[in-house]
Amino acid sequence: MRGFSAMKKIEATIPKQDMLCIEAAAGPTGFTVFGASGDLAYRKLYPSLYELYRRDLMSDHFYILGCGRSELSDSSFRDSIEEKLRQEVDSPNDKKLRSFIQHFSYVSGSYEDDAFYRAICQRLQLLDEQFNVSGARVFYLSVPPFLYEPIADRIGQSGLQCPAASGRLQQVRLVVEKPFGKDLESAQHLDTTLHRHFDESQIYRIDHYLGKETVQNLLIFRFANSIFEPVWNRNYIEHVQITVSEEVGVGHRAGYYDTSGALRDMFQNHLLQMLSLVAMEPPVSFDADRIRDEKVKLLRSVRQLAPVDVDQYFVRGQYAPGTVDGGLAKGYLDEEGVPQGSVTETFVAGKLFVDNWRWNGVPFYLRTGKRLHRKLTEIVITFKTVPHSMFRAGGLDDLPANVLRFQIQPAEGMYMSLQAKRPGSKICMSSLEMVVDYQDVFGVKMPEAYQRLLLDCMLGDQTLFTRHDSILASWKILTPILESWGKHKTINTYPANGSGPSSQQTLWDGSDAHWSAL
Repeated sequence: MRGFSAMKKIEATIPKQDMLCIEAAAGPTGFTVFGASGDLAYRKLYPSLYELYRRDLMSDHFYILGCGRSELSDSSFRDSIEEKLRQEVDSPNDKKLRSFIQHFSYVSGSYEDDAFYRAICQRLQLLDEQFNVSGARVFYLSVPPFLYEPIADRIGQSGLQCPAASGRLQQVRLVVEKPFGKDLESAQHLDTTLHRHFDESQIYRIDHYLGKETVQNLLIFRFANSIFEPVWNRNYIEHVQITVSEEVGVGHRAGYYDTSGALRDMFQNHLLQMLSLVAMEPPVSFDADRIRDEKVKLLRSVRQLAPVDVDQYFVRGQYAPGTVDGGLAKGYLDEEGVPQGSVTETFVAGKLFVDNWRWNGVPFYLRTGKRLHRKLTEIVITFKTVPHSMFRAGGLDDLPANVLRFQIQPAEGMYMSLQAKRPGSKICMSSLEMVVDYQDVFGVKMPEAYQRLLLDCMLGDQTLFTRHDSILASWKILTPILESWGKHKTINTYPANGSGPSSQQTLWDGSDAHWSAL
């Protein structure tokens, strides 16, 4: 035997047979979007709603009322949306697009002005009648976090949760973007405010990572295939890595980002939610609350750190100037809007342990950062190596571990590495990688995550939305880290277009294992 060849890829296909598909269309719905002229609404919400409408997953009985500070007429609002959709959407259907745009209206005002909400209420009543909508009423808060509480309060105080024309109570739903608080105390305060006017069953805390196909597929992969669940535990898994790497810097978000940082902006929501899906116990049914029950149990099982232990388990960094595409990229402190001497982290790496029967002793390595070498979001499951190599006589004492990788960005898919004999008279091994590229296998472009989440909201399905007890459990995990970092004003740096601070490798305790390549 002569060792291992380079990794080879083998493609996976699906049988040409009927597949089980469950996709229901939404009923009549009235959307009210606060922050309707903002970047998120134009980039994500309107294109996603259009795609749902184009695919006949929305009823013709719907409307979208935009609410914002910008003074726009109905016609100018519609024109701006049409222009944006023609830029964002591949080959828009002219007839569908013109019909879609006619469902938009606009009201301008101040979010702190009670008269603004009276005007909204009047328009909603007219639109309900015009579009024959007596079903769900969705309020979407596409605004900065400091506006969540005043808007939610005024929605509850101004009669917007009024009975439908049919006499039935409106199915009122409130959609809130992350971040859900900035620490445990503020998250609890936000919850109290929201629950003053809305039941938990009405609150949809949206985390767009949970709408991505590969993240959703974790549930199917784990619990619809009998071959994986028996080895999904401490007996067979060596460690788990979750990475969210971004090439971009803070850009125009410096004002928000400097008060947040990577721990609050990405770790508390995206990474911990993915951790809970990877590690949770099997739910008793495919029911929203039964799935969310198990996610909360998992987060409550994550080992709590003492502030004095934070440096042993967490590393933070901030990007410095570096070379990107042959040119000089700014460091974080040089970005417009960043205060001089800021120690806000743009990179976080941490090692967590789940103290339960299934995962005792298995390290979970999580990291996220900006201005890194490549855009990548993935979950990597590394299995334990074989306990004994029968190929030692051929010089193969240490066989590579099997690795299962879920790639979420930039291309969604699943990859499984395994060892196999190369063709020939000699016994030579190769590492093969079984590849399931979603777009290639299914022959469709992966839908934007917001499409699935907005449709679920209209349908009243909270499975992929974050529940309040999950939010509080996440903040409890991070509280010691926030307290420790608040007392220490030093931070590691790393060059833009790199792989983050070198100190992240210390989390591996000197073992031969390492982070997956960026």
